[in-house]
Amino acid sequence: MTDFQKYIERYLNLIPSGKWLEEMVNSGEETHLFFSQLMPEQANFAYAPGKWTLKEVLQHLIDAEKIFAYRALRFSRQDKTVLPGWDEEAYGKTYDLSERPVASIAEEYMAVRKSSLLFFQFLNAEQRAQTGIANGNEISVETLGKLIVGHNIHHMNVVKERYLPHFENL
Repeated sequence: MTDFQKYIERYLNLIPSGKWLEEMVNSGEETHLFFSQLMPEQANFAYAPGKWTLKEVLQHLIDAEKIFAYRALRFSRQDKTVLPGWDEEAYGKTYDLSERPVASIAEEYMAVRKSSLLFFQFLNAEQRAQTGIANGNEISVETLGKLIVGHNIHHMNVVKERYLPHFENL
């Protein structure tokens, strides 16, 4: 198994059922609900120096989903253009969410998730099986959809483990 396959597997293994489209709905609703209920001081909280605030975590989920869905769109249309990678840390350094309400970010998240869901729901088996090269690795359209779900679950697990324990003090 390549390093890339191991990287992907760690996210795919987090999907609790084989029905990844249902899990796309579930994880989207849970994520939106969680972030929609945050108080401003919670949304701006980072559990350690140099770590993302919760608003930045949510923005990262949006960015990643847009990128994964864009790749899936290109590959589903049999576009064989090799696509570049992206540096999530570099993206994160450009976030300026200080004046943006978390409710606005949560609204964007749901819009992106709805778009992704509508896109993936109506792909046929041939389209889901299409592959392409992104960041030097071959990946299928279906795997990109599952990656959206698993990546979301991963970050929500991090939120539960590393952020929520601090909320008693906020």
